[in-house]
Amino acid sequence: MSLSTLAAVDLGSNSFHLQIARVVDNALYPLDSLKETVRLGAGITADKNIDLATAQRAFATLKLFAERLRGMSKDHVRVVGTNALRVAKNAHDFVREAESILGFPIEVIAGREEARLIYVGVAKSLPPASHNRLIVDIGGGSTEFIIGYRLKPKIMDSLYMGCVSYSARYFAEGEIDKRFFKEAQLAVRKELEQIRSGFLKEGWRECYGSSGTAKALAGIISDAGLSRGTITREGLEWLRDRTIKAGNFEKLGLAIKPDRIPVLAGGLAIMLTVFEELDIEEMITVDTALRDGVLHDMLGRAHHSDVREATVEQFGRRYHVDYAQADRVRGLALYFFDQIHTTPVTEFDQTLQHNSRQRVNWAARLHELGITIAQAGFHKHSAYVLANADMPGFSKREQAALARLVLAQRGKLAKIVPDTGIGEDFVREALCLRLAVLLSRSRRAISTKLFRLARSEKAEKAEKADKVEKYVLRVDQPWLANHDLTDYELGQEVAEWRSIGIDLSVGRPES
Repeated sequence: MSLSTLAAVDLGSNSFHLQIARVVDNALYPLDSLKETVRLGAGITADKNIDLATAQRAFATLKLFAERLRGMSKDHVRVVGTNALRVAKNAHDFVREAESILGFPIEVIAGREEARLIYVGVAKSLPPASHNRLIVDIGGGSTEFIIGYRLKPKIMDSLYMGCVSYSARYFAEGEIDKRFFKEAQLAVRKELEQIRSGFLKEGWRECYGSSGTAKALAGIISDAGLSRGTITREGLEWLRDRTIKAGNFEKLGLAIKPDRIPVLAGGLAIMLTVFEELDIEEMITVDTALRDGVLHDMLGRAHHSDVREATVEQFGRRYHVDYAQADRVRGLALYFFDQIHTTPVTEFDQTLQHNSRQRVNWAARLHELGITIAQAGFHKHSAYVLANADMPGFSKREQAALARLVLAQRGKLAKIVPDTGIGEDFVREALCLRLAVLLSRSRRAISTKLFRLARSEKAEKAEKADKVEKYVLRVDQPWLANHDLTDYELGQEVAEWRSIGIDLSVGRPES
């Protein structure tokens, strides 16, 4: 696609950010940015739902963002949701309303994917170095840790502790005393137990802090004359002692934004404990963060450097996929896909069709990864892995769609119909994949010239009437006569599609 302007929206647990950049010679130049403190994480109730007041505050902010994004192409804008939308039970309803306001799809990303994007954003802003770097990003509901070398993250993790959630849990009334601060630090230590040894073993030479908490703490420590714009352990200990003595931040008269004060105690407890447990003496702050990583990731996808492609390759190796069989299924599935799709007219439709074809491609390549777990019901194992594993580059929604398609490769179709219904795109994707899997059961090379999949003329008329999809698979009759089992299975496949209202027939090739 041709790029001129890109936009990234970060729906964080503390703040919502909009970043717009111009693309010149494959480089990004900032054009505009907006930030609104929404505190989405603080609005999650005891029963894990986003409360109405917080939702309304978020929607009001998205209306402002929508005004700036108006007229931009959907494939030039990417909107990501983080921890608050990962944990909220009513996230689906929130996202649906938010998408209608914003006018763009929202991707809720996993914690490690958030960490990867943060690293991309920060690493792109730093000069090259021949050593490891540690990046710590304290957000509203989670904290990301990444050790990377140059532009490549090596190890990364996301822990459920953030400045908003910990401030609400341990300093809800705004009062800060020694006992509650100690409890907060103990909770942070417990979280850090998961990653401490692995990160210390990998090691790093420089440490960077991104996002608002790091910048606020660096500013306070620098103003006190305890650093030259960085965060130091001495400075954090000084701030802790002063704050506990004063009882709250308001009494200290700190030169920070008022909206940062209610969440600073939680951020301070997390940062100081991170310094202690990871043996950090000094941290440099950076202005780049998640939204910058999203922009660079979009630019990479446009120039055929899609990290999702690398992830699919990695999963194939990890689960010892039979590449020859995967290629046979992929080739046939995409052959069928191209036969039942016409060239889209609009840029938006081109993007949708490209994404759909890409999903079929990935599903075919990974459809058998569950065999390494167990042959019986391997499609279920494959789907489970794809739905629940950390897959760099993929949003939660993309993973769910891919897992659903892989689950549909065989067996009863009814099992996937109740899951938010069945759309036309999914019917076509599943049909192409199922037929390719069925016709490749012999695990031998097979000529695509033996088959042709088409939408019947009746199907186009039906679109305006009863919406019944009608497809015809034409098979070379001499070949089919020599493959009785395939003939039988095709009959079962016709019945299976008919059971969910899709008309598939098997006929002779057109002369």
